[in-house]
Amino acid sequence: MERLGLGRPHVAGLSLGGILALALHRRHPAVPRTLVLASAYAGWAGSLPAEVTEQRLGQAMVLADLPPAEFVGTLLPTMFGDATPPESVDAFAASMLGFHPAGFRAMARASAEDLRDALPRIDVPTLLIYGARDVRAPLPVAEDLHTAIPGSSLVVLPDVGHACNVEAPEAFNQAVRRFLHDSVRTRPVR
Repeated sequence: MERLGLGRPHVAGLSLGGILALALHRRHPAVPRTLVLASAYAGWAGSLPAEVTEQRLGQAMVLADLPPAEFVGTLLPTMFGDATPPESVDAFAASMLGFHPAGFRAMARASAEDLRDALPRIDVPTLLIYGARDVRAPLPVAEDLHTAIPGSSLVVLPDVGHACNVEAPEAFNQAVRRFLHDSVRTRPVR
């Protein structure tokens, strides 16, 4: 980031990307100017019961060995709410076909971390965006993060699942723009 001259960037992540954004802030708290955490967890172990974390990690190791069509067929139904346009689901499915088994296993192991200790130390404006119908990172996960991150804002998009940025792009982008506008206007850079 320094070599690219990004200064203090706004950092956003969805699902695993949210876990990575939290890990970045935990390790380098002076880097992010703001955080946008969409359909995020404090790691599976930090947001879900131990048995669910173990089940997800075990399932991921099995899924990684499936042929691409079976891999997509198993995960795709957990990504969207019922009202998602078929063309959005199809485009997302096509992107999933390019998964790499070793990369998926690494993603699952990273997702299984516990980052709860980092949440109360977040000292930058933080937006949480979740779909009301998300079965992967359900609303109790969102509410726990919202409670644990001082001063965070929570936006829940109705009738939307895990891939909330794909399902409701206008509402998602509007929430992010409003948050960034308000954060930049009301809070000076450290």
